Amino acid sequence: MLMGNIQVKHVPDALLRRIRRAAAEEGRTIRDFVLEAVRAKISRDEFFTRIAKRTPVVLDRPAADAVDEVRAERERERGR
Repeated sequence: MLMGNIQVKHVPDALLRRIRRAAAEEGRTIRDFVLEAVRAKISRDEFFTRIAKRTPVVLDRPAADAVDEVRAERERERGR
């Protein structure tokens, strides 16, 4: 697999300290921490792009009402 290099210049000191601290807290290298952050950001963006292309679902009632109904039924089944 081919791999490229990226160099990021002029990272503010405060941000670099936060990145170092976060990576250390997870027991990871800065490289691995940053790569995962970039992957996660791209995945989120791609997910929201796919969602935006879908046809919205129109419900006959608010979704919260359906959730409340399912929860109430589950509680009745548990005998509460």
